Amino acid sequence: MPTSTMTQVEIFGEAYNVRGSDENGHLQALADLVDRKMREVAERVKGDTARIAILAALNLADELLQAQQRQDGERVEIQEKVVALTEELSHALEG
Repeated sequence: MPTSTMTQVEIFGEAYNVRGSDENGHLQALADLVDRKMREVAERVKGDTARIAILAALNLADELLQAQQRQDGERVEIQEKVVALTEELSHALEG
């Protein structure tokens, strides 16, 4: 089981100490993603850091929700294919 350690990350020019498992630089990768998203938002929107962070969080939440919806759609499609193949196999074995 991974141990929890303190890792320093930089997001939007500020350093933060974050506690968690940083196996393979996972925390740093997350911080990099948040930093990148905040910088994208800052290029389009004027505002303070809090406003930029909220808009970045909404963008990331939207991306996550879209990915989950795609995954759910793919799961349904796979289940439908399994049912169809099972029926075909049953008919082939009967005949």
